[in-house]
Amino acid sequence: MVAFVHPSITQEKRDIWLFLLQVIFFPTRLKGSGVIVDLGYATYRGVGLAAGANQFLGMRFAAPPLGNLRWRAPQDPKKEEGVQDASAFGPICVGTDQQVNVNQTEDCLYINVFAPSNAGPGSKLPVWFYIQGGGYANNSNANYNGTDVIVKSNHNVVVVNFNYRVGALGFLASEKVKQNGDLNVGLLDERKAMHWVQKYIHLFGGDKEHVVIHGPSAGGGSIAFQLAAYGGRDEKLFVGAIAESPFFPTHRTVPELEFQYIRFLKDIGCDKASDPLACARSTDINTIQKANVLQDHPFPGASGDSLWYFLPCVDGTFSQDFLYSQFEKGQFVRVPTMVAGDTNEGDTFVPNASSAAEVAAFFKDNFPKLNSKELDEINKLYPREARPLHNAYFASASDAYGDSVFTCGGLVISDAVSKYVSPNEIWTYRYNVVDPANAAQGLGVTHTSETPAIFGVGFAGGVGSALATTNAAVVPIVMDYYLSFVQTLNPNKLKSSTAPTWEAYGASGKERLRIEVTGSEMEHIPGIQQKRCAFWDKVSPTMEQ
Repeated sequence: MVAFVHPSITQEKRDIWLFLLQVIFFPTRLKGSGVIVDLGYATYRGVGLAAGANQFLGMRFAAPPLGNLRWRAPQDPKKEEGVQDASAFGPICVGTDQQVNVNQTEDCLYINVFAPSNAGPGSKLPVWFYIQGGGYANNSNANYNGTDVIVKSNHNVVVVNFNYRVGALGFLASEKVKQNGDLNVGLLDERKAMHWVQKYIHLFGGDKEHVVIHGPSAGGGSIAFQLAAYGGRDEKLFVGAIAESPFFPTHRTVPELEFQYIRFLKDIGCDKASDPLACARSTDINTIQKANVLQDHPFPGASGDSLWYFLPCVDGTFSQDFLYSQFEKGQFVRVPTMVAGDTNEGDTFVPNASSAAEVAAFFKDNFPKLNSKELDEINKLYPREARPLHNAYFASASDAYGDSVFTCGGLVISDAVSKYVSPNEIWTYRYNVVDPANAAQGLGVTHTSETPAIFGVGFAGGVGSALATTNAAVVPIVMDYYLSFVQTLNPNKLKSSTAPTWEAYGASGKERLRIEVTGSEMEHIPGIQQKRCAFWDKVSPTMEQ
C-alpha cells in the first residue's frame, strides 16, 4: 500500500496515521502470530501473544561493536533490507570469565520491547526501561519477560530491556583508550538504548516523555551513573528512577587503572605491538576472553583476586566524579526515585570467615587502599554475630560488605533525593521475606531476591521458589508498588489493596518500608545503620581507589 502524506505533517502524526491504516486494512500485521514495526533502519516482525501483548525480541539498537568499534561509543545500527525476525532473543554480551558461544558473544547490542497488542503510535503508555545487573562483569539479568506486568497493569505499560557491554569489552580503561576511543562504553551502551527509546518507542505505543528507568545490582548502580551522567545533565531521557540494591564498588580514576590495561595487552600478546590498541581491536574474541578474567590488584596488602575487576571509572566526561560525591553535591538529574534493598545483601558474596582477621583480609583484597586503622574500625562496627551453618564471622563479613557496596550507597541516593528533589518524592524499602530454601542453608534475605516478585514469578529468571507458594502473598504487594511508580511516579496510587501506605523516606526523617509477607510497615533507619553508613561515607574516597 502506498500512502501519500502532506510534507507539513509531523513524523509522529504520520506514524499514527499509518498505524490506523494498518489496523483498518492489515489487522493481521498487528494481531496474531506476526506483528510488524518499521523503524526506518530495519523492519522487524515480532510475535503477538494470547495474553494481549506483543513482543519484539533481538532488535539491534546499535551497530555490532566489533573490530575498530571495540572500546568506542556505540554507533547507529546499519540499515537492513527486508523484514527481520524479532521472535527470539539475540545473544547477550560475553563477559568476565565466560566463553563465547551462540548465546553470548561480542555482537550483542540487542533490545527487546514488550507492549500491549492494542497499543500503537499515539497510545502514549508509560515506559518501564530495565537495565540488567551482573556486576559490570556479565549480563546476568538478561531477557526478562515483560508480559506479566503488562497484563497486571491492565495493558497500560510498555517494557524495554537490552544488553550492554561488560567486563574488559565494556570497561577497559587507559589514557590510550581515552585518546583513541571511549571509556565506560558499557554505560554509553545504556545511554544509547535510552536515546533509542526516545526515537522509536512511540511506534510500540510508549510515551517517550514518561520513561522510568529501573535496574538491580549493577543495574541499580547504572541507575546512579545515569542520574549523575555528565555532571547531572538532564537530557529528558527519563522522568523517574528505581535503584534496586544499587552497586557501589570501587570507582577508580583512569591513572589508577593503567595497570589493568598494561596487564591486558600483555595477556593478549599486544604489549609489544607498534600500536597496541589497534592490535587489541584486531585480536580475535577468543583470545580477548582469555584475558577477560578476574585477577588480583597489584597493591600492597592485597593477596587474592577481588570479587570485581573491570568496572566503571571516573572518565571526566560521562562520569565526572565519584558517585558518593556527585549525589552529596546534588550533581544528578532530579526526578522522583525509589530505592530498594534487602536485609542480607552480602550473604552470597563473602567468604565463610572464622575470624576478624579473615574479614579484614577480604576487605583488603577488594578495597586495597583501606589502611589498618580503617580495617580495625570495620571489625568494631561489625562484631562477631552467630548465623546458622556458618563460621563465627560470616555475618560480620556479610553485613559489612552489604552495607559498603549496596545498602549505604542506596541511602546516599535517598538522602540526596530527599534534599535536592523533595523529601516526599523518594521512597525506600528493605525487603525482608525469607525464602525457606535459603534459610535451610543458613542464608538470610539475599541480594535482589525480590526480583521474581517484581516481574511475576517465572517471568524474571527462575520460578522464584517460595514466591510461588508460601511467600506468594508478597508478589502483588511488590509488583503493584513498582507498577504504580512506573505509571504515576508514586508507589501508592495504584498499590495492592493488601499493601500498607508507603510513606516517603524524608517525610518523617529517614524512614523506609520493611516489606514482609504479612505485617509490612514503616521503620526508621536504625541508629547503628546510620553509624555504619557514616563510616562508609567517610572512607568512600579511599574505597573508590
